[in-house]
Amino acid sequence: MQLEGSCHCGAVRFSLDSAQPYPYQRCYCSICRKTQGGGGYAINLGGDARSLQVSGRESISVYHARIEQPDGSIQTSSGERHFCRGCGSGLWLYDPQWPELIHPFASAIDTDLPVPPEHTHLMLGSKAGWVEVQLAPADQQFDGYPQESLAEWHGRLGLAGDKK
Repeated sequence: MQLEGSCHCGAVRFSLDSAQPYPYQRCYCSICRKTQGGGGYAINLGGDARSLQVSGRESISVYHARIEQPDGSIQTSSGERHFCRGCGSGLWLYDPQWPELIHPFASAIDTDLPVPPEHTHLMLGSKAGWVEVQLAPADQQFDGYPQESLAEWHGRLGLAGDKK
């Protein structure tokens, strides 16, 4: 599925191909919550990094999250959270550990996305106390990261490559 996205002020527009376009995975970690999650979580999609086309690249800044380790030291994430420096809209996450992938934030996508048949709620161990998790009967919950990847979730439900 071809995804089109943009920032709020329109300075940045982008497109990419996605075989995992269902916005099913809700991440409650502090990084996602604070950089993207107005409702206490963020939703990332999967996309093909080779297909990413961007206009307005000069308006993009990158943030590398700082992650506190159990011993109190701080590690800088290799993940690059791209956002518009004009309006602050989050656009996508890229991590050189997985160079073939781009994870656009569902909130930046302008294309109508398909409605997922179930949701995966992850990083609930980091959820803010004020967040009420809205669960449907088929939803899955994880204190950390699930074993199932974006591609595996789409495949299990027969949605891989689905156009909607």
